[in-house]
Amino acid sequence: MAHEQHQELIQILHDCVAECNHCFDACLQEEDVKMMAQCIRLDRECADICALLEQAISRNSPFVSELAAVCAKICDACGDECEKHADHHDHCRRCAEACRRCAEACRSIA
Repeated sequence: MAHEQHQELIQILHDCVAECNHCFDACLQEEDVKMMAQCIRLDRECADICALLEQAISRNSPFVSELAAVCAKICDACGDECEKHADHHDHCRRCAEACRRCAEACRSIA
């Protein structure tokens, strides 16, 4: 699984990391941070697994498909949580969209 074949997925993963990190930081600035706790937690989980999968693809890891399956699951969970706040917080809406795109891309190689 050469990383050249997966440039689009690598970019999608990279974009998801960026949106999750932005959402994480923006959630910490919200007035009711406690209400955003699960969103913050899942933003971190999602950013970490996406970054790990991006690196695994780049080094042609034999565990890419397994990591992609876990990544899709975590992206779905993060997207679900962010969608709960999407009407009030633009950063959550953008993060949910990135997570959905990433979960779908990950499922294609899982």
